[in-house]
Amino acid sequence: MVELEDMRLFVRAVSSGSLSAAGRELSLSPAVASKRLSRLEQALGVRLLQRSSRRLALTGEGNCYYERCVGILADLDDANAAVRLGQQEVRGALHVSTALDLGRQYVGPLAAQFAAQHPALQMRISASDGMLDLFEHGVDVAVRSGAMADSRLVSRRVALNYRVICAAPSYLEQHGRPTDTADLANHACLMLHRPGRGILPWMLQTPEGPRPLRLDASLTTDSGDLMRELAIAGHGLAFKSIWDIAADVRAGRLLPVLTDCAIQEAHIYAIYPSRDYLPARIRLFVDHLQASMQAQEAGVLELIRAAAG
Repeated sequence: MVELEDMRLFVRAVSSGSLSAAGRELSLSPAVASKRLSRLEQALGVRLLQRSSRRLALTGEGNCYYERCVGILADLDDANAAVRLGQQEVRGALHVSTALDLGRQYVGPLAAQFAAQHPALQMRISASDGMLDLFEHGVDVAVRSGAMADSRLVSRRVALNYRVICAAPSYLEQHGRPTDTADLANHACLMLHRPGRGILPWMLQTPEGPRPLRLDASLTTDSGDLMRELAIAGHGLAFKSIWDIAADVRAGRLLPVLTDCAIQEAHIYAIYPSRDYLPARIRLFVDHLQASMQAQEAGVLELIRAAAG
């Protein structure tokens, strides 16, 4: 028979990447932790982890078992908390990953709001323009542009998204406002650079449909947040999500241009592990995120249209 604490040890070992570290969390010696894991594998009749002195690696059976165990243990913790407190309380750890701009303006404040509503919750927010592997880094929910083509993950749309060209009023006063895409060759363009992919073209809407526009970049960066700051400082045109620049447009720091070329970008999604039994903290946080961002969606679109004149 599988012991619940052996299952918990297995999940902790995968999350931390170390059986000895998982044992310490549960007040077990390395020898006892190793015996407990062996006992679990014997009870199941399969090997869950390939172990070496340097690392742990999930087997195919281990990966499947891990996904189910995480959900089971999370639901058990929720149920225990509900019985102890006489009410269903959101508790436990919730690790949210988000892009920098999106996290700073929306996801971070909404996550903090959600955490304030649920004092028993331990919220952790990771903000980076790089996409973290949810399983490798123990991420519960990632908020990004675009869905994930991974059968282990669920992608739930929380808001639509458009990408537009924008610039600071000071830049447009000095260099003029472009009136068509041909004018862009005469402007300083701030471009995004991704390792292994090079400089990313601007995908613009044309009468013939979306097409990539490759420009001579005056400056490139691998940070969307830095690109926004450079645009605000008047260093050139940037190609940004409407969500990233909405506050700046509202404050008059940036102005959208050539909005007829704005293209519907990959929507903003909440991405989380696919499980039959999703912990309440993940389900309720994604509900909160979706409701809050969709409530702002129409206002953001109207703001961009009005600012473009």
